[in-house]
Amino acid sequence: MGKGGTRGVAVPWRPAGYEQRVAAIFLFVDGVGAGRRDPEVNPLARGDFLLSRFEDGSGAPLPRGGRAVLADACLGVAGRPQSATGQSTILSGENAPGALGAHLLGFPNARLRAWLEPRSIFRALATEGRSSAFANAYPVAHLHALGLEAEGEPELPMEIVRRRARASATTVAFAAGGGRFRTWQEAREGRALTHDVTGSRANGYGAGIPPRTPEEAAHILLSLAREHDLTLFEHFETDEAGHARSMERGLDALHRVDRLARAVVEGLGPGDSLLVASDHGNLEDLGTRNHTRNPVPVLGFGRAAELVDRVSDLTGIAPVLRALAGGR
Repeated sequence: MGKGGTRGVAVPWRPAGYEQRVAAIFLFVDGVGAGRRDPEVNPLARGDFLLSRFEDGSGAPLPRGGRAVLADACLGVAGRPQSATGQSTILSGENAPGALGAHLLGFPNARLRAWLEPRSIFRALATEGRSSAFANAYPVAHLHALGLEAEGEPELPMEIVRRRARASATTVAFAAGGGRFRTWQEAREGRALTHDVTGSRANGYGAGIPPRTPEEAAHILLSLAREHDLTLFEHFETDEAGHARSMERGLDALHRVDRLARAVVEGLGPGDSLLVASDHGNLEDLGTRNHTRNPVPVLGFGRAAELVDRVSDLTGIAPVLRALAGGR
């Protein structure tokens, strides 16, 4: 085991004079709302997950003084909340569906990209001289297909990736801040994480990432976060399970992300913070394939626990993240 490390996890080399930052982590978990405590349709009611928050405001006590609120995801716009506008709202602090006049599903279109880029929290932090990291690792081919710089040879056939590649709101917002996207090679080296936490899904495509437990992944995330002012990690298999109406897939995704989050909470030091939030409901009601209009849980740990009560809807998340990152 390396100094301060976890068995089986590469610990990045630190140069002489390296000064560790206070960690501020945003764990974004797609498609998790606060619904009924009904284990027949709600996998969150089948265990005491950190995200097991319910429409009546109840939920299991959170560790280490954590606090939870429920945030409105509808934002005064008719219809079901969707990923493109919900995530754009989270990462800007402004009402994206209100600006567009509708909720936009999936990936941002040209109009939403043009709206989000100047409002991106990552762009604002960069302007203030703050450093941000996106902990998710991508295949080089995917980044090239999106027109983003990445070192290394494409691990996947470009002709296939190019047909499928679309930029998510998280990608658009992070690119607007000029940040560097991480690759599978960095995940192999213990300097990034795949979206599934353990690496198994990427390894199905030949990524060659050492299998990791969620606890080992948490160590990597904390190490990365202490090199930057704000670090984002995105997990979206919860939303996929909701659309598939799969209790098995939902519970599997929840167990992985819950173990990751709990290990991060246990690893928080003085001044560190973890904020966990979602963009819309879905997984909490497997009676439908569609998103729900339910509020979403927002959880704060460490310094974030002191600020989470400020969040009443999705527009309140970015101001908290900027405060945690030391932004204005």
